[in-house]
Amino acid sequence: MNTSLVKKTVFTAALALGLGVTASFAGGKAIKVGDTFPELAGFKLEGNLPELKDKVVIVDFWASWCGPCKESFPALEALHKKYADKGLVIVAVNVDEKEDAMKDFLKNNPVTFTIVRDATKKLVGTANIASMPSSFVIGVDGKVASVHKGFHGNETAKQYAQEVEGLLSRNVASK
Repeated sequence: MNTSLVKKTVFTAALALGLGVTASFAGGKAIKVGDTFPELAGFKLEGNLPELKDKVVIVDFWASWCGPCKESFPALEALHKKYADKGLVIVAVNVDEKEDAMKDFLKNNPVTFTIVRDATKKLVGTANIASMPSSFVIGVDGKVASVHKGFHGNETAKQYAQEVEGLLSRNVASK
């Protein structure tokens, strides 16, 4: 058999599978800065949602198989510890097919911020999530202040901190 043909066939199949996985997440219109983020309570997420009213919120979509997601967890945990008592809530939305994959990940990467699971993929589809991790920083008005695709180490961590500090200071100033 022609090894070149086999390699091309395997590559094409792998590419199609990868595109299919990405496409299975995407569904609705992409949420952008200035849009109102969908109400989380309406999506039947597995897990307990905290009170989000009058809070700055980071909604982070992640999966156990995603290397950058694993890298982002310590940065999100540091933000949570620093700003939770000042009005920040982090909701990490897991998109794994199997709950056990999520549980195993969390055993090895424990965090104190909120974890929920989108088993139905309705929120993932509505938010048009096409890459992992994807996160949205949301102001107290429910509007998206910033969108992050991927996690780029300290650069992204610093951006999160600046955005959260800015939104929290605006919230304090408006009271």
